[in-house]
Amino acid sequence: METIDKKIAGDSPAYLVLEDGTIWPGEAYGAMRTTFGEIVFNTSMTGYQEIITDPSYRGQFVVMTYPHIGNVGVNPEDEESERPWLSGLIVREMSRQPNNWRSVESLPDYLGRHNVPAISGVDTRALTLHIREKGSLKAALSTLPGVSPPDLWQQARQWSGLDGRDLVREVSHAVPFGWQETSTVWQPLADSHGPLRPAVEGSVRIAVYDFGVKRNILRRLVTHGAALTVFPAATPAEQLLAMHPDGIFLSNGPGDPAGVPYAVTTVQKLLASGLPMFGICLGHQILALALGGRTHKMKFGHHGGNQPVIDLRSGHVQITAQNHSYVVDPAALPPEIEITHRNLNDGSVEGMRLRDRPVFAVQYHPEASPGPHDADYLFEQFIRIIREKKA
Repeated sequence: METIDKKIAGDSPAYLVLEDGTIWPGEAYGAMRTTFGEIVFNTSMTGYQEIITDPSYRGQFVVMTYPHIGNVGVNPEDEESERPWLSGLIVREMSRQPNNWRSVESLPDYLGRHNVPAISGVDTRALTLHIREKGSLKAALSTLPGVSPPDLWQQARQWSGLDGRDLVREVSHAVPFGWQETSTVWQPLADSHGPLRPAVEGSVRIAVYDFGVKRNILRRLVTHGAALTVFPAATPAEQLLAMHPDGIFLSNGPGDPAGVPYAVTTVQKLLASGLPMFGICLGHQILALALGGRTHKMKFGHHGGNQPVIDLRSGHVQITAQNHSYVVDPAALPPEIEITHRNLNDGSVEGMRLRDRPVFAVQYHPEASPGPHDADYLFEQFIRIIREKKA
C-alpha cells in the first residue's frame, strides 16, 4: 500500500476499480494514496460523519447513495469513535465549503487529516445498482497521480479480502476504561417508555465488550441508568467477571464473526454466569455462534438508516439503522433460541432471545436515530431486566 503525506481537494483525477474489471473515474479528495477494501453502499440521507467514524466499516469502501455529501462539515460531537475507520469514501458530489454553525472542519480536510482517500464525481446510483447485482466486490481506490487502472484491477483481484480476517483487534481499545458521558442535547433524553434514569450511585454495573463499540451506544446505556466499564475484545471472561457486573453488553464491530473465535469462546463462558446479556450487530452474531448457530455472508449487506424490522411478538414495525455484511442463519439456531425480529425486506434474522435466560440480541443499531427513535426502548428493556434480576 503506497501513501504520500499530502491531502488533496478535487484538483486531480482518482480511480475506483472493482475486481470485476469495471472502472469508475472521478475527482480525488482527502488523502493522496492507494487503498484496498470491500465495497458497500449506504442508503442514509444524513449522518455521514457517524458513518465514516463507525468502526464496523473497517476494511470497506462506502458508497453514499445520497448525492451531496459534506454539506454540513464535520464537528467533534458527531464522531462515533476517535477516527474514521473506512478504507475510502465514494460520493456523487463532495462539498468543499460546508455551511452549518456546528461545523469546525470540511469533510475533505477531515479525511485528509486522517489519511482516508475519497473520490467524487462517481455515478453512485449506477454503482449501487452494480453492487446490488454483483455483490460486495473487492476494490482498489487510488488518488495518486499517474496511476494505471489496469494495475489497480490486478491489485484488487490479488487483495486477500475480509472473510475470516480478525478486524476486531484492529479497532478495539487496548485497555479497559470507564464511560460516564450521557446523550447530548442532540439526542432524545426521554421517550414514550418513560423518563430515563441518569447514571448515579446505584446505577446498574454493565461490562461492555468492545468489538468496535460506537460512542452513542455507550451514551444511551448511561442515559438509561448504567455505569459502564469497557473492556478490550480479547479480555478473558474471568477478568471481566471479577468486576462483578450486573450485566454484560456485546458491542457492534467489523467483519466476519468467524474471524474472532476467541470472542465466541469467551461468550460461551459468560453465558454460564447467568448474567443478563445484550448484543448488537456483531455482538448478535457472536452470541449466535456461541450458542451453536451459524452465520453467512450476505450479497451486499444492510447499510443505511431505512431498514424495516418487525417485532414478531408485538407486530410493531421499526425503521432501523443497520451496518452489517454477515447474518445469522435461522435454520441453524438451536431450539432454545426464539427469533424475535425479522427484516421485512428479505426476511433475515434481526433479533433473538434465549427462552430460559435473560439474554437477547438484535442485528440492527437501536442507538442510531435515522429519523425515528423506534428501537431505543431496547436499552431500557436491558436495564429493566437487570434491575428485576437484582431485586
